[in-house]
Amino acid sequence: MTRRYFGTDGVRGKVGQSPITPEFVLRLGYAAGKVLAGGSHSGKRGSRPTVLIGKDTRVSGYMLEAALESGFAAAGVDVMLAGPMPTPGVAYLTRALRLSAGVVISASHNPYDDNGIKFFSADGNKLPDEVELEIEAHLDEPLECASSEHLGKARRLDDAAGRYIEFCKSTFPAKYDLHGLKLVVDCAHGAAYHVAPHVFHELGAEVVPIGIHPNGFNINDGVGATAPDALVQAVKANQADLGIALDGDADRVQIVDADGRLYNGDELLYVLVRDRIATNGRVPGAVGTLMTNLAVELALEKLGVPFVRAAVGDRYVLEQLRENGWELGAEGSGHILSLDRHTTGDGIVSALLVLAALQRSGQTLAELLEGVELFPQTLINVRMRPDAEWKGNGEIDTAISQARAALGDQGRVLIRASGTEPVLRVMVEAHDPGAASHYAESIANTVRTATA
Repeated sequence: MTRRYFGTDGVRGKVGQSPITPEFVLRLGYAAGKVLAGGSHSGKRGSRPTVLIGKDTRVSGYMLEAALESGFAAAGVDVMLAGPMPTPGVAYLTRALRLSAGVVISASHNPYDDNGIKFFSADGNKLPDEVELEIEAHLDEPLECASSEHLGKARRLDDAAGRYIEFCKSTFPAKYDLHGLKLVVDCAHGAAYHVAPHVFHELGAEVVPIGIHPNGFNINDGVGATAPDALVQAVKANQADLGIALDGDADRVQIVDADGRLYNGDELLYVLVRDRIATNGRVPGAVGTLMTNLAVELALEKLGVPFVRAAVGDRYVLEQLRENGWELGAEGSGHILSLDRHTTGDGIVSALLVLAALQRSGQTLAELLEGVELFPQTLINVRMRPDAEWKGNGEIDTAISQARAALGDQGRVLIRASGTEPVLRVMVEAHDPGAASHYAESIANTVRTATA
C-alpha cells in the first residue's frame, strides 16, 4: 500500500495547506492515539497511555500542538508537553519516561512557514512503514470522542530540558572534559537554543552561542547547519577552536575548525570510525547513503571497514544499521547515527563524540582526515512535467552509460526522483571537478530534451 501522507520523516508541508492544517493534525493525533497508545505498538499494557509532544520554535507550533493535544485527548490518551525540544530529546525522554509514544512538531531544516509531525515509538525509534500505514488507515474512520470519564489529560513536563542536558553529557567519556576549548555553538534559532549551549558549557568549554534568539520566524534563517557561513565567520571573529552548527530540530550537525574549514557528515563519520578502531580494535561496518562522497567510501575501504549505501534519509540508514547489526552511520547533511549512544540521529551527541575522538587522538580534524579529499559533486535539479517518464528512456540511459564509462572508478553518477515534487536530481561525482560538471550538465540537458 502507498503512503498518502507520511514521507521519509513524518508528515510535512506548508502550514495552512493540506495536510498541515489544524483539522488534519487533530485527526492525525486521534488516529495515532488509537494505533500507538491503544494497540500493540505502544509497548505499554495495562496502564493509562501517555504521549510526549515536543516542538521546535516555529510560530505554527502553538496551533499544531493544540490540535494534536485535542486529537490525543479525544482518543483517551494523556499528553505530556515538553515545549521546545530537539527531536532526539523527545526520542530520549519517551524512552526514559516509559511513555507510549513521542511526537515532534518540526520541519527540521526547512523555513519557518513549513512544519511537520513525526512520531517515535515507546522505545525511542522512528515508526516503521507498517505502523505509519496503520495510522493512515485510521484517518478515514469517524472521530468518535471518548466519553468524558475516559478523555485524556495534559500536563507540562517542566524539567524536560534539564533531563535531556544530563543525557547528552552522559554520552561524553567521564575521564575527559572540555576545559580549555572555546566553542561557537550555532542553534539555528531552533529547538536546541536553550539546551545545546548548556551541554558544552557544563562540560567545561567556553561557549559563544549564536542562533539562540528564536522569534517564531527566524528558524534556520541564515544560521545553523544548512547555512554554515554564519558559523565560519563567528569562529574566526571569536578566535574559537571549533564551531558546532545544529539545524532547527538539532538532529544534524556540521563542524568548523579554527581555520574556517567545514566538515560535513561524511567526513565526521570517517573520524568516528577511525576513533572506534583506535579504541575497540575494529569496526564491523558503517552505513552511508547514495549521496555519500566516494572518497569516504574508498578511505573506509583502506581501513578494512565494510561500507553499505542506503537510500537517502536517516530512517533508511537506521534500517541498514539494524539489518547488519552495526552501530555507525551518517548522511552528508549531518545526520549521524551512533546506536550505542542513542536510537536516532542527535546533533549534540554527535558533536560530543567527535570532541571525544579529538581528545583521545590528540589530533585535529584536519589531521584525522589527512589524505581524505572529498570528490567534487555537481547536483542539478531538473524540473519535469508531473507525467514525464524518465525511467527506461533510451536517450537518458545512453547519456548515463556514457558518463559512467568515461568516469570509471574515478567517479559516480546518481539519478533519483524527488519524492515531493516533479524534479529529477542529477548528481555526478568525480575526482576531476570539470568532469563532474560536464557530465552532470550533459545528462541534465538530455533529461530536459527527452522529457519536454
